[in-house]
Amino acid sequence: MRFQELETERLRLIEIGHQHTESLFEILSKDEVTKYDGIESLIRVEEARRLIDSFKSAYINKRGIRWGVVVKDSGKFIGTVGLNHLSISNKRAEIGYEIHPDYWRKHFTSEAVREVLRYSFEELNLHRMAALTFPDNIASTNLLKKFGFKQEGNLRNYIFLRNQSHDAVIFSLLNSEFELQYQLV
Repeated sequence: MRFQELETERLRLIEIGHQHTESLFEILSKDEVTKYDGIESLIRVEEARRLIDSFKSAYINKRGIRWGVVVKDSGKFIGTVGLNHLSISNKRAEIGYEIHPDYWRKHFTSEAVREVLRYSFEELNLHRMAALTFPDNIASTNLLKKFGFKQEGNLRNYIFLRNQSHDAVIFSLLNSEFELQYQLV
């Protein structure tokens, strides 16, 4: 199966390769990025290389798809967006994203998420998209609600990070709900 790159007005969503190792490390070594990402901040560049290998493995095994987010005008790699826990047979996945702080509050995340949702529902024919956030991740919660995600509940002590357990909030969006929202965002 050939990796499907995607495009929006300002972004290209590309296959992530080892040529992106340094850029990915620069993003995921920042505590403000990983604070709500469910992973520890990267300490060594080699960790970014292994993460890229895991993205490739998940794609090959049809368990996930991770795109690199690149700004068209500058060619700058600014983050990733993708599908975790992908199950084509059950028609569901979980969306996740992380963007370099220099590009926060400029609607790049919304633009990338919108295109991945469109691709997931229209081309992969998924019926359900889930998302997990930390309860105090207001920016992510607002983004999900903007796209019509509904809060389903709290997962108590779901994520162990920085030597402590954290609750998570689970959201979901159904294909039929996305179709209603698509023109609004």
